[in-house]
Amino acid sequence: MKIYTKTGDKGKTSLLGGTRVSKSDERINTYGTVDELNSFLGLVSDLDSDLGRKTFIQAIQSRLFTIGSSLAAETESAKDFKPDLEENDILALEQSIDEMNELLPEMRNFIIPGGHQLVSTTHIARTICRRAERLVIKLSETEEIEEIIIRYLNRLSDYLFVLARKQGNDLKIKEIPWKPKG
Repeated sequence: MKIYTKTGDKGKTSLLGGTRVSKSDERINTYGTVDELNSFLGLVSDLDSDLGRKTFIQAIQSRLFTIGSSLAAETESAKDFKPDLEENDILALEQSIDEMNELLPEMRNFIIPGGHQLVSTTHIARTICRRAERLVIKLSETEEIEEIIIRYLNRLSDYLFVLARKQGNDLKIKEIPWKPKG
């Protein structure tokens, strides 16, 4: 199978189902952002030495491929293509958040992202996740989108925030509290 097909050379691509749309289409931008998030999570996993977190992140990446496929399906096709996201996927994120939070000091301020390449990369993934969530919400205003996708992305961004704190804590990186000027 060749990687290049030349079918996109004029700025069009195909949705799952065959309809050709502009590469600037809102649906393409949305699932492209999910793909960007997935790539950054690969980097987070590469930088993190904790094997349990690596395994969990890889499971998240698999869920993101599912979400991308669902978002790439045409509206009629999407009715037949249900994402294999389940409530248990959201519960797994919540459980991990709760477990990490129990080991972290209470947060009293907003935190300035940074302190270590792993922590910063995880914060970048978090902000991409928030953007993906916003794009999915916007797309859901005109297209049929499974509600669980929005909930999963919302919880995933929370997970990534707490993960960044946990990574910093494990690395003994002092959190930088945000203090408003004045």
